[in-house]
Amino acid sequence: MTDSLLLPTAAVIGGFAVLVWGADRFVIGAAATARNLGVSPLIIGLTIVGIGTSAPEILVSAMAAWQGNPALGVGNALGSNITNIGLVLGATALFTPLVVRSETLRREYPLMFAIMLFSLVLLLDGEMSRFDGLLLLAGLVLMVIWMVRLGLRRDHDPMEDEYAQEIPRLSTGRALAWLIIGLLLLLGSSRLLVWGAVDIAQAFGISDLVIGLTIVAVGTSLPELAASVMSALRGEPDIAIGNVIGSNMFNLLAVLGLPGLIHPTALAPEVLSRDFVFMIGLSIALFAMAYGFRGDGRVNRLEGALLLGGYAAWLYVLYRQVAASHGV
Repeated sequence: MTDSLLLPTAAVIGGFAVLVWGADRFVIGAAATARNLGVSPLIIGLTIVGIGTSAPEILVSAMAAWQGNPALGVGNALGSNITNIGLVLGATALFTPLVVRSETLRREYPLMFAIMLFSLVLLLDGEMSRFDGLLLLAGLVLMVIWMVRLGLRRDHDPMEDEYAQEIPRLSTGRALAWLIIGLLLLLGSSRLLVWGAVDIAQAFGISDLVIGLTIVAVGTSLPELAASVMSALRGEPDIAIGNVIGSNMFNLLAVLGLPGLIHPTALAPEVLSRDFVFMIGLSIALFAMAYGFRGDGRVNRLEGALLLGGYAAWLYVLYRQVAASHGV
């Protein structure tokens, strides 16, 4: 590694570390504040925790677009969704098989596919325009309203008990302090991460899209990986899968919408022909495994290995296309 890459590499590693810790503090502060205000655990889990675990992707995408690298933000959105299902849930199921009992999750699957179809239709013209960004962010508002209404239902959902055990009990003052500290850390680390990632991409002649799909996507998905593995090990499989489904919906609406709103751009053809195809394919595989058509849904170790295999196949296709573009 040349000396010129030492500082950008340190920025990426340090940015990831602070980003993950900042996201954790942000979620703890926001969730505890909402609990002290009397918000139900299910609503907190569906909205605040979902937004919090997607906060790294949201801020990195916004920062990248603000600095004139919207392709990195687009890659981060799609790459994070692929990583969430293939790597995060695949690895989680290898640790411990996941049994899904939540009716709330069954209601979220159709919404996730509707959001994927909506975002696909907007991108079919090969551009991410400011109007596309506005429509996606409007969809985000509607989704949050829908989730709040879902959380207000009177019938009991097992996921509510799981969230109730996970939400910390802090004084309002301490919770607000962690909320502010977490937000400031997210802002600073996202800027540091984008700077380092763009410098590395330019040094190796790799596109911002590919860096966003891989290095940045894996790094910003670390909160989902940690949350899902810990939830599964604690016997809370509904949260493990719910975090991923919620994060993927927030990624498509917020993380994908912000680059269009801040810095409209033309899309590389591979976004639709390669990345969207893999994202939809993995989402269909997860649905077939975890929906539970005749009872509880289940993702066993073999199915976790298949999800990991799908993620590895996408990385291989990505590698071959990048290698071909460099004449390797």
